[in-house]
Amino acid sequence: MPDPSTYRPATGTIPESPGVYRFSDPRGRVIYVGKAKSLRQRLNSYFADLSGLHPRTRQMVTTASQVEWTVVGTEVEALQLEYNWIKEYDPRFNVRYRDDKTYPVLAVTMNEQYPRLHVYRGPRRKGVRYFGPYAHAWAIRETLDLLLRVFPARTCSAGVFKRHGQIGRPCLLGYIDKCSAPCVGNVDAQRHREIVEDFSDFLSGRTDRMVREFERQMAEASDNLEFERAARLRDDLGALRRAMERQQVVLGDGTDADVVAFAQDELEAAVQVFHVRGGRVRGQRGWVIDKVEPTDTAQLVERFVIQFYGEQAALAGSADDATQPVPKEILVPELPAEVGSLTDWLSGLRGSRVALRIPQRGDKRALAETVARNAKEAFQQHKLRRAGDLTARSAALQEIQEGLELDTAPLRIECVDISHVQGTNVVASLVVFEDGLARKSEYRRFEIKDAAERGDVASIAEVVRRRFRRYLAETAADAGNAGPADTESSDAVAQSAEADAEPTVRTGIDPETGRPRKFAYAPNLLVVDGGKPQVDAAAAVLAELGITDVAVCGLAKRLEEVWLPDDEDPVILSRTSEGLYLLQRVRDEAHRFAITYHRQRRSKGMTVSALDGVPGLGPARKQALLKHFGSVRKLRDAGVEEISAVPGFGRRTAEAVQAALRGDEQAAPAADGTQDAIGSEGRR
Repeated sequence: MPDPSTYRPATGTIPESPGVYRFSDPRGRVIYVGKAKSLRQRLNSYFADLSGLHPRTRQMVTTASQVEWTVVGTEVEALQLEYNWIKEYDPRFNVRYRDDKTYPVLAVTMNEQYPRLHVYRGPRRKGVRYFGPYAHAWAIRETLDLLLRVFPARTCSAGVFKRHGQIGRPCLLGYIDKCSAPCVGNVDAQRHREIVEDFSDFLSGRTDRMVREFERQMAEASDNLEFERAARLRDDLGALRRAMERQQVVLGDGTDADVVAFAQDELEAAVQVFHVRGGRVRGQRGWVIDKVEPTDTAQLVERFVIQFYGEQAALAGSADDATQPVPKEILVPELPAEVGSLTDWLSGLRGSRVALRIPQRGDKRALAETVARNAKEAFQQHKLRRAGDLTARSAALQEIQEGLELDTAPLRIECVDISHVQGTNVVASLVVFEDGLARKSEYRRFEIKDAAERGDVASIAEVVRRRFRRYLAETAADAGNAGPADTESSDAVAQSAEADAEPTVRTGIDPETGRPRKFAYAPNLLVVDGGKPQVDAAAAVLAELGITDVAVCGLAKRLEEVWLPDDEDPVILSRTSEGLYLLQRVRDEAHRFAITYHRQRRSKGMTVSALDGVPGLGPARKQALLKHFGSVRKLRDAGVEEISAVPGFGRRTAEAVQAALRGDEQAAPAADGTQDAIGSEGRR
């Protein structure tokens, strides 16, 4: 465990200017980013007596091995740089207000030619508008069902949309007027986008204008004796009003505001946000975060505003997305110390003035109290739900350490699994767990060549060798890149940062992208799916590569025995052991990941193409043909001139393609299965 005194900068070398600082671990991974009005005062507070530090702060400073900083000119610059660094490095000790993937939202894919409306769970993506979250998916579907008769937009998947375009008939929704059927050309892309934008405007709160427009059109149709059209508009207007009735009016003045509240203790805090648009609650979000250092409500407000609205602004960067990332008002329980700088930054994101204030009276004060009650309730539920989980993960890591006689708890565990069918399409997976939780961004998968004769043991050895050769290569590359910049004094680091000089080289960080390398970090424990032969093979590879600080074990499926290298007998963990449960979760996740990849490879391999024999026709050009014509049947009926019109195809290649398909057709009985396989590939 690093001692903070070993990397503490000399007091006189730390500037008193405002700036942004970052702590890094011994491998160079940034673990915490912060900002300060006075860098000297803030950084000195981290190197006080360890016993007096906040528990999470103490853990952070004893995990780190160096601290760097950058001096900035203004508070607004510090806000922006802190946000950029947190987004770039994803520090483990920083609060991250990630979108909750549990609650469903209504997503509108404005980044597609024909935008789609659908229920969605997951992280936010650029170019997609989101409405919600909702408590239940059925609530979204009921809202959609009401509004599709008024805004008949596409709700089908890409596969269904493509298939109906090929067959030339709309789906059921198209026949009952709940979809404008752009797949068959009933409306063009521009008209369909207008329908989707009207739908988005309605959910964004621009309801009164839309209702008045429908009333005007209905009266106009009635005056012109177009009674069927007037009746249709009357029904649409009724659907709009029923949808509006489901959204409670909380602010009678039609305010656009976000109302934020917190509930907290010494170690954690819960955040609740109500999104009010046009006076109606359009969505609600909640997070529970860990506190790294003593943080009051005003500091929580500042960090929430920086990260949440910075992320919203980044996601709203699509040219098609006209929604504002920041509302006109943000109502908070306390104002941060530098409220002026924060307001200037928010106004820059919105493009107009933003008010950050505390509600004092009336409806806004009552709504803020409601949000505060929600935050308190969410915090209590989190405590009940998570207390057992955190205790179980800590106990699991401790039990694995004791059961396998490891020097330290295995905070990073990697697991390798092999998947194949009788030696064909052999693939492998590598999954990563940190602190007992899956870190899916670091999962990797491998293709195993010529593995049919060698078996699982040799395949395990190959994957371990490839993985740790990459680790050694990237470590060596970092060592080769390291120069005087790595041994600079803190004074030099501060001066170079202030002068915007080149950053120092950080171990495990790609200097070109500034992000962690794929295989830069070795695990504390490597788990293989199997028994003694697989474990011995993995251990032999590590010994061959000279890696001695990675423990190896295997988990055999039949009796759930844990095998260690060179041991004749397995380690038997209790069936009720949290450590065994964790190893099983790691093994099962590796198996799931390998199976998924194997099925993808197998499905591709099962599709045999009638175009395989055409000289010079590779996978990309085959896909281009299938995409252009939609199916092999249509391609077979096409003439040479039509095939030549596909980009990248000349007349000679078109004649070869036609000859191959016509020859295949003449050999009809034997080729039927092949044709069907290719046709299904084209339809997919």
